[in-house]
Amino acid sequence: MSRFDEVIERRGTNAVKWDELKAVFGKEDVLPMWVADMDFKAPDAVIEAVQKEAAHGIYGYTLVPNSARESIVAWMSVRHNWVIQKEWLLFNHGVVPSIGAAIEALTKPGDAVIVQPPVYNPFFDMVEKNERKLVHSELLLQDNRYEMNFADIEEKIISEKAKMFVLCSPHNPGGRVWTKEELTRLADICQKHGVYIVSDEIHSDLTREPHKHVPISSLPEDYSAFTVTLIAPSKTFNLAGLQASALIIPNNVVRTKIQKVFARQGAFTLNRLGIAAMEAAYRYGHEWLDEAIDYIQRNNRLVKEYVEAEIPELTVMEPEGSYLVWIDCRKLGLSDKELLALFLDAGIALGNGAKYGPGGEGFMRINVACPRSLVQDGVERMKKAVDSIK
Repeated sequence: MSRFDEVIERRGTNAVKWDELKAVFGKEDVLPMWVADMDFKAPDAVIEAVQKEAAHGIYGYTLVPNSARESIVAWMSVRHNWVIQKEWLLFNHGVVPSIGAAIEALTKPGDAVIVQPPVYNPFFDMVEKNERKLVHSELLLQDNRYEMNFADIEEKIISEKAKMFVLCSPHNPGGRVWTKEELTRLADICQKHGVYIVSDEIHSDLTREPHKHVPISSLPEDYSAFTVTLIAPSKTFNLAGLQASALIIPNNVVRTKIQKVFARQGAFTLNRLGIAAMEAAYRYGHEWLDEAIDYIQRNNRLVKEYVEAEIPELTVMEPEGSYLVWIDCRKLGLSDKELLALFLDAGIALGNGAKYGPGGEGFMRINVACPRSLVQDGVERMKKAVDSIK
């Protein structure tokens, strides 16, 4: 039995995924497969590190130690073949607020910022709440796989005088792992026109062979001068509630600008337990992660094979990275509101594709980072939903 097969009760623990069902969906008696967190316990080394810190009993202001920085340097080298310097690192409690800080530091109110929908919806919020102009360069759906529209990107940069491009790498919700060639082409365009790239790489550790994540700032050309890379152990090791993330910024001028934003916000350190968990995860989490990736891949395969055999009205976009599966439901001919209700009536809560922006209409996102028994239950509920309208 895999360690990931254990079904752990999360109701009553203030878990957004389980305890917010009534508030978000209007009903509680559904299987939650919407929020992007795992239903797996963190690695033992992480749990032990948190327990050790908690046992100390004094929880005063805590610095991020050099040992934590070194654990990230080592992790990036081993997992992503990217040699970074610990001086390049800044820390924040999450990737989303780091996107906001980068927007504030590197652009001005009214400047255009480009995103690629359908994409993680907080990107839209960070642009608009910082009073920048949100510009869409919609991904192309070709042969059930997303591609960047490079001609459109460059045209939007020129016509909108864009100052920043926010990249989701690997892509959420579609699961694309962008190739070195794709990233190089994108970076060349942005370099040509003086556009900063902020790359959300929070799913980068969850890629599967033969796909390999390439940090855009690691490319041989001098793209690191205008890129900001955002990482966190939160998706990789299910640590989102401990709120610890890092920014990798090789360019000292860019890094200083973002540091000044953090200073204005009064942010200067992380949660003590989050620091301990982050370091333990990056230092000792390799074996756990390898097992998790294999387990999640088997869950992905279960969804794909079941849908193809039992629910041919739906089409699964097989992810190259992450534990999120993007499902095309457009053949059902339902509105997004009707789709959500259809699956809820069958007892499953999924991510509604429309919230990920243009191109997401008619899709649903399912999180398979949970025990296989729950994945099996989930696809059977999806079949029940589709069968009900035949």
